[in-house]
Amino acid sequence: MFALALLQIILAATALGVPTSQERHAQRVARRAAGPQVVDPVQGASHPSAMASGNITNDVLTTNWAGAVLIAEPNTYIAATGSFIVPTPREPSGGTGFHSASIWVGIDGDTCRSAILQTGIDITVSDGTISYDAWYEWFPSPTSDFAGFTIRAGDNISATVIADSLTSGTATLINYSTGQEVTKILTSQPALCLENAEWIVEDYSMGGLVPFANFGTVTFTDVLAGTSTGGIGPAGATIFDIVKNGRVVGASSSSVTVSYTG
Repeated sequence: MFALALLQIILAATALGVPTSQERHAQRVARRAAGPQVVDPVQGASHPSAMASGNITNDVLTTNWAGAVLIAEPNTYIAATGSFIVPTPREPSGGTGFHSASIWVGIDGDTCRSAILQTGIDITVSDGTISYDAWYEWFPSPTSDFAGFTIRAGDNISATVIADSLTSGTATLINYSTGQEVTKILTSQPALCLENAEWIVEDYSMGGLVPFANFGTVTFTDVLAGTSTGGIGPAGATIFDIVKNGRVVGASSSSVTVSYTG
């Protein structure tokens, strides 16, 4: 239903201890202050990726992104949306202390790295204590929280970004399990290229890559990228796998599944 609603919008638009919330916010700002969330290709590596469909054009190893990225000419993708069930983050086998990961949907950030419009959640576990944070960002501006957005394990979350122009757009999160919806309108931002749409589980950087949480399996469903002529699914996307512990295990015309493999 939401994917259909998004398509209608698109067509209309084109006629350590547990950190405090303030500390977690500062961490998210710091992790992007040094540079955008971009892939770090691992040279000379290879691995078997188990694809549910044969419609994958490329498979790239990274140190920090696992998911699917659509790549096209500039001024192609004006929206991206997907839903997922919030996982319970766990410390990996033998690991203790702070571990985290981000789950997000975005426009640009791969072949276009000058700006990124994205929204999603952070999942964190620290000595068994679990926390979640919702955020949006138009890089290179810092990340901002969606304050008061409640997230629990098992919730069904929809994440959507829409570029109304190269320099303005919206970021929206909907928690279908609680009925809560938050939207941020962004204007006068650095120009997007509109050449990437992505659905990503990320081991983000904070000085270096943070200890990566065991996120189990995340499946993005109702996956759509919006163009001036309608919506397209992830079939044919470039697949990004994290070389050590994050792998895309399924991709179809409307979903992307990422599993922790550490």
